Formats: sequence, C-alpha cells, structure tokens
Amino acid sequence: MESLKTILYFSLFRYPLKLEEICSFSISKDCPKIEAELVELIAKKIIFKIEDYYYPEYDPSCLEKRKNGNKMAVDALVKAKERATLISKFPFVEAVGVSGSLSKGYYDKDSDIDFFVITKPGKLWISRTFLMLYKKLFLFNSRKYFCINYFMSSSSLEVEEKNRFTATEIKTLIPFEGKMVFEEFYSKNDWVSGLLGQYDPKLESVGVISKPNGVKMLEAILDTKAGNQLDSLFKKTTVAFWKLKFRQMHTDDFKMALKSTKDISKHHPLNFQKKVINALNDKYDEIRINHNIELQREYV
Repeated sequence: MESLKTILYFSLFRYPLKLEEICSFSISKDCPKIEAELVELIAKKIIFKIEDYYYPEYDPSCLEKRKNGNKMAVDALVKAKERATLISKFPFVEAVGVSGSLSKGYYDKDSDIDFFVITKPGKLWISRTFLMLYKKLFLFNSRKYFCINYFMSSSSLEVEEKNRFTATEIKTLIPFEGKMVFEEFYSKNDWVSGLLGQYDPKLESVGVISKPNGVKMLEAILDTKAGNQLDSLFKKTTVAFWKLKFRQMHTDDFKMALKSTKDISKHHPLNFQKKVINALNDKYDEIRINHNIELQREYV
C-alpha cells in the first residue's frame, strides 16, 4: 500500500498526484501493478480519480489549486535560481538548493522560496549570520523569496531524521549550485531509496560555485583560529536568542525544530516536520477505522 501512503502524504498539502508521480515515490517501479492497485482502491472508494489525478476525496477544487500552483511555480523557479546564485556568492557557502513546496513544482501567493544551504565545515554560523544580515538590511527581513531555514556543513551531510517527511524533502530537492557537494550529499543520504524507491538526481545543470575576489579575501581572513572563535560566538549568541524567544517551546521540540550544532542549523519554530508526521498518522488511523487497512505508522 505504498501508493496509498504517497497519496495520503501529499493530500496533507491538498496536492493530488498523477500515476507517474505516485510510481516515482514507490520502492516498486512496476507502474502497471501500481495502477492496478489504484484501480482497486478507487473501486473501494478509498481514493478517487479526477481527470488524471488521484486523491483521497472527490474534490475538484484541489486539482484547480494544483494546476494554478504549477503555473506560478514556473516563474518562481526562475527567481529561485537567481537567488540561489546570489546566496552561493556569500562567504563559506558550498552548495545551494531549493526545498519546500516549490521543489515539488508548486507555488502560490502565500508561498515562500525555501533554500537549503551547505557550508564549509566550521564556518556554518558565520555564513548563516552574513545571510541573515543581508536579509534584514537589504530585504527588510522579507522571507518571501529568501527563506533560508536549513543549513548543514559539508562534513555532516547525512540527515539524522530518517522518515517520510525528510525523505520526500531530499528526493524533491532542487540543487542549483555546488555540484560536487551535492553529489556527496546524495551519496550520504542513499537511505532515501529504502523509503521512497531509487532516485536519480539530475546534477548536469548544477553550477560550480565561483566566489568574487572580495569574498575570497574575506574567507581567507576568517579561515583562521579567530574565525573559528567567531563562528562559535555567532552560534552561542543565536541559540541564546532562540531560547529566549521560544522559551515556551518544549525542550524536545526545541532540539528538533531549532536544531543547533556546529554542523547543523534548523529554524523551524512551528515544528512542521512533527506536525506533518502526526497529521499523516491521523490519516492512517482514518483508513484503518473506515476501511480496515493497516498502514505502518511514521515516526519523526
């Protein structure tokens, strides 16, 4: 029932799927077999087919929403590419990609462009601070086209949380800059294939980062013992601010949603990953109760 799991997962975002999309998220690549399974699910009214799309409810408005979002994503991807190139010029940035809804081909008036940034080891917090200052000073803290909430260093590329949410984000990630670093990133996270089937990220068009001379000089100045101390100071200061700002957050939720180590910086104060996994398990419970189908639960 992997096809049903995939449909339920994307239904959390009101996003109906085509057959080839469902197949791409399945360990089995036998599309005729998957289609036969979908036909059976339709016959039992567990899912519905609207045009060429599958969804757990008969809701044509979701299809219209998806089509409009797909159209808007075309222009948004052009802007994302431009911003990714800009981000790649910042000190110690080694790779930049786009995640979130845009990476899945969807964008609307309420969407942000979510960037995933990989930095040089030991310089993550310096790189993050420069980017945050740029956003605050030059973009007036707008996150619409400049939402950078996940940093990792190239010495720690394996994603620790291995679940359907993180696997989907990795599989749909659009790498823009830092080809060689992304090659290693995908190699370190080949566990995704065990959850969502084999995938072959397209890296031919991913850029190789070239820094301006001024940035190279700044990196040379900061690639020192003093730079290491500054990185530690930026981390300590940022985490202290977050602990104060989000002091009502449970400790375990803080550690997950605002994970802050030498090699990782996450800023997800709404703890979206946990909310998605919990909502998906609720969907599984509905299927079990209404249709007597047991789906293995997901864990954060």
